[in-house]
Amino acid sequence: MRIIFFALLIISFNSLAQVGGVFPDMATESLTNNMIDLPSQIKGKYALIGLAYSKKAEEDLQHWFSPVYNNFIHKSETPNPFKFEYDINTYFIPMLTGAKRPAYKNTMKKVQETVDPRLRPHVLFYEGTMNQYRNLLKLEESDLPYFFILDPDGVIIHTAQGRYTDKKMQEIINALAPSLKN
Repeated sequence: MRIIFFALLIISFNSLAQVGGVFPDMATESLTNNMIDLPSQIKGKYALIGLAYSKKAEEDLQHWFSPVYNNFIHKSETPNPFKFEYDINTYFIPMLTGAKRPAYKNTMKKVQETVDPRLRPHVLFYEGTMNQYRNLLKLEESDLPYFFILDPDGVIIHTAQGRYTDKKMQEIINALAPSLKN
């Protein structure tokens, strides 16, 4: 009986491993050619990180660009009492792993040419292995983008996956409420 209890306990912790755990170390490069080590270099602020590791997931990730930009990145020049401003780090990360690794520089160059210049500092590229991230972050479906909200210590407090919806954005906004500027 105890063995079954402990097995169920371990399974339940593993299924929730990403929420409550620290985001794993990831060396990335921005489209503005800055090296950013996650989460260590972004600690101290909340963060929204979107990951994609397939062509289909990258296409769905792009549907998040405008809503994320409008909600979290764009800072209005004139105060608007009806728009909340967040003080967070926001990154979209295409992950080039396996057979895609040799295309890293060419892919970055193509994306630099097509992505809105205002988004370039927020697009990071990862080149490396996938296994540790797939396991630690529960990236089970390669065709989906995954989103992680990190608290200022790099701890994952919320996750979302898949194509953009207003409902998913509202859940992210609710999770980021503590990051609102006063």
